Amino acid sequence: MRLMSLFQNVANVNPRDCVEDEKQNRIIFVVNSGKMGLAIGKNGAHIKTLQKMVGRNIELVEYNEDPATFLKNLLNNKLVTEAKITKRPDGAQQAIVVVDPRNKGLVVGRDGRNAEKARLLARRYFGIANVLINSPEAAKMEL
Repeated sequence: MRLMSLFQNVANVNPRDCVEDEKQNRIIFVVNSGKMGLAIGKNGAHIKTLQKMVGRNIELVEYNEDPATFLKNLLNNKLVTEAKITKRPDGAQQAIVVVDPRNKGLVVGRDGRNAEKARLLARRYFGIANVLINSPEAAKMEL
């Protein structure tokens, strides 16, 4: 709650949610659709100020009601070819994110940090049990 209040005071944007990720030493703020530019600030000023104040990395994610669009926003929609939500045989939902094999490393992130963020937030908001990040050939086999 304290971090959300701090974010609101610095960025003048109400965050939708705040997730502290101790393992990756970061704080993830989820902002409403259309508020990302305001939250970042000119030349990233708001993010830099927050990082100095809390001494941790700050990451922003733009919320969307559609789980597939939310995942694209989360993982850099310029690099994601497709995102779809399917049901596994056990009834749980899973997301399959299709990326170009050349960009897979960028989407997954160092030590899988972006993939972990996607799994955490997809589970928290949409009850999605698993997020798979695949190339187009591997995604066809998953279906």
